[in-house]
Amino acid sequence: MKIAWVTDSTAYIEDLSKCEEQDVYVVPMNILIGEKEYKDGIDLSPQDLFEKLKEEGAEVKTSQPSIGTFKELYEKLSGRYDHIFSIHVSSHFSGTMSSAYQAAELLKDTVPSITCIDSKTLTYPLTELLEYGQSLHNEGASIEDIKESIEEKVKTREVYVMVGSLEQLHKSGRMSGLSFFLGSMLKIKPILAISDGKLEVKEKVRNINKGLDRMSGLLGDATQHKNIRKVSILHGLNHDEALEWMKELKASHPQIEFGAYPLGAVIDVHAGANTIGISWSEEKNR
Repeated sequence: MKIAWVTDSTAYIEDLSKCEEQDVYVVPMNILIGEKEYKDGIDLSPQDLFEKLKEEGAEVKTSQPSIGTFKELYEKLSGRYDHIFSIHVSSHFSGTMSSAYQAAELLKDTVPSITCIDSKTLTYPLTELLEYGQSLHNEGASIEDIKESIEEKVKTREVYVMVGSLEQLHKSGRMSGLSFFLGSMLKIKPILAISDGKLEVKEKVRNINKGLDRMSGLLGDATQHKNIRKVSILHGLNHDEALEWMKELKASHPQIEFGAYPLGAVIDVHAGANTIGISWSEEKNR
């Protein structure tokens, strides 16, 4: 059985040019800077985004791909694949999942072999779910087993992010004016957790070092009672800072595999260029 894997540009994809070789298809999100629209990952990188923000100072918004975009892609893929898995950014962060699901519903009589899954996460943790599904398929798992296993994996995922810019979070509509004012006055840096696909304030710290220490502590706590084999460091344009932190974590947890991955332009729009986070999931025996 041949399976197509559809995701969106909030997922971390190292080399878009090689996607189709791996049966992966990425639907780009839209980024609007002032009156001009860009396709995420195609005509705009995170570096490009912040250069434009510095130059133009324009308002920035993001929007999900249309239902028609997904419908067209599904129809194209249906002639080449036996099944389509469409795995997307949390439905609480974007309407992308809704667009994908509605497109699949429109095609259910002609293309019934589409499975849409809400990752309840974003960026590299979303990518890991896609890769996990591919590995299960390679091992010969059925469509239903792949779906159930991915959905079970979603439940064990933990993501913590220290926001790089309260101003960016406020401008994007993810933070109230009062919270922004108080946070700025007190120089607070919130650590956000993704819980069941929603953002929640886990803790508030006064500086970056305290934030990194706290997130390191959360990982340490998790390793005491969970089987953690892989940890992802998530970052904006602060790549060097992320690598330095990862080096410290490796020294403390030599049994764990670590990797550092960019958050991408869409996430940077909302959280700021200096956002940094950490993610892991509990490994279950297969």
